[in-house]
Amino acid sequence: MDSASYKVIEDGSCFGEIAGLPGVWANERTAEECRIVLQEVLEDWLLLKLRDNDPIPQIGNVGLNTRAA
Repeated sequence: MDSASYKVIEDGSCFGEIAGLPGVWANERTAEECRIVLQEVLEDWLLLKLRDNDPIPQIGNVGLNTRAA
């Protein structure tokens, strides 16, 4: 969530996204609601990537594509 960015859009709602993770975004009434929903979206996105054995982009120094032997 350290890589998340937020902005207030024209209608006054808050939009948040995590760059480099396609589809990981939220648009909510308040910044706090946006942060909560964005975290839920990220969790669901990661679960789907793991379930489907899809590669997960590295964010900063965090990489999750290593497999145990």
